Amino acid sequence: MRGNHAEIEECCTVCDGESLEEESGGKSKKIILIVLSAILLSIGLIFEFILKWRMLAEILFLVTAAISGYSIVKEGLSSLIFRKKLSIDFLIMIAAVGSFFIGHGEEGAAVIFLFYVAEFLESYAAERARKSIASLMELAPEVATVKRDGDEVKVPVSEVDVNEILIIRPGEKIPLDGEVIQGVSTVNQAPITGESAPVMKEIGDVVYAGTINNEGFLEVKVTKRSDETMLSKIIKLVEEAQKIKSPTEKFIDRFSKYYTPSVIFLALCVATIPSFVFGLPFNEWLYKALVLLVVSCPCALAISTPVAMVSGITSGARNGVLIKGSAYVEEINKIKVFAFDKTGTLTEGRLEVTDVISLGHPEEEILRIAASLETMSEHPIAKAIVEKINKEEMLKDVKDFRAIAGKGVMGKINGETYYVGSRRLFKELSIDYPEEEAWKLENEGKTLIFVGNEKRIIGVIAVMDKIRDSTIPTMAELKRKGIKTVMITGDNERTAKAIAERIGIAEYRAELMPEDKVNIIEEL
Repeated sequence: MRGNHAEIEECCTVCDGESLEEESGGKSKKIILIVLSAILLSIGLIFEFILKWRMLAEILFLVTAAISGYSIVKEGLSSLIFRKKLSIDFLIMIAAVGSFFIGHGEEGAAVIFLFYVAEFLESYAAERARKSIASLMELAPEVATVKRDGDEVKVPVSEVDVNEILIIRPGEKIPLDGEVIQGVSTVNQAPITGESAPVMKEIGDVVYAGTINNEGFLEVKVTKRSDETMLSKIIKLVEEAQKIKSPTEKFIDRFSKYYTPSVIFLALCVATIPSFVFGLPFNEWLYKALVLLVVSCPCALAISTPVAMVSGITSGARNGVLIKGSAYVEEINKIKVFAFDKTGTLTEGRLEVTDVISLGHPEEEILRIAASLETMSEHPIAKAIVEKINKEEMLKDVKDFRAIAGKGVMGKINGETYYVGSRRLFKELSIDYPEEEAWKLENEGKTLIFVGNEKRIIGVIAVMDKIRDSTIPTMAELKRKGIKTVMITGDNERTAKAIAERIGIAEYRAELMPEDKVNIIEEL
């Protein structure tokens, strides 16, 4: 039974991929139809009002309506026949037909075309929402390496039970939430908590699905199934946020439910009552009923709301602001508090070397030794140190290189053994470190890397997530406008405090998981 479940889930994953491809192809087709319709409508308007070629213009208007209106007519009739519901699509359809009957084909073609464009923009926004969820789902691997009966077996994550043992090798993504039962390593938790610096994990520590094991070998006991992990909770939160409609959109939904049948009923009354009750000419009142349908067409109301919402969301995205739904577009003018995530928003999400403290050796020499050893590591801090040198010819030859899981690296340069790593590494080597300097730098929110030989520490390198150039001016501008600012982050209390003070933010909340961040936003 579980095997069938895995097969079904695998098929769903394939289907999701295929559906995204189909949507991409469908989007291209719709864009072509919109461009073609726009050209035909424009030519028709020139023929109608400038060249006075009314017959040719009418044909072009009919072709425009046919191209743009196919899906609208299909949806309108489907809603009427199968769901017994008079939708906005049906009203747009009969209003367009009425326009042609009363000799104003340009209005019918324009109504159909504009409504088709509005529907395309709505579907585009929905597609973007689905893609954002799909990108979250890709954070966690679909297959896990599990220890069963003494053997390592690769199985779909959906088939892994609680209390089973996962094998996580260096560089691999962690497939499920769990507790470390063997091994030591640092884990990149940025995809889940937003912490810029890797976090040390040893026996008893919790790890999360979607995070990345850096250099050590870990055995992890599963504590949550694939549908209960922290990552799956984040996906559910995003899905719920994207489903929220703005007050205006909710009003439009309620409005269209009653408006369409009311207009059609009124048009029928105009067409029949004067003729059958008062004996007035039927043709004249049928014409008036058609005019009523055309002028009552709520195209402006139906089109303006989704277009305005999508335009606002798209404009925000172009300027680096991700708005999760149209409900929030309408609320922006009421904002009293701005809550900012730290990593990737206030900062660039990229570590950089900020300080090199010399303890008897030249700063450049300390950097060269550290970079020469770290160039063999994939650790984010190692990359920051190597980037600081940025010149291959300055690196030294390293022999007998060895990574010390979760602590640092070591190797021989010119016959002398050097170590680059955490405070813990040098404590185990019984080498004293400069406590006063370390305390001062750590209070500034910096992560420290110690460089030393077998006898003593020769220097300290501090790294920190780079603050964006626009962050400090933005905080100052918001403060000037009387808007409160709050920073929410997964980083530790000391780092959060240092960053908040440096950028001039009013309040901060530290050591938060994604669901905690949601709760704080609701509180604010």
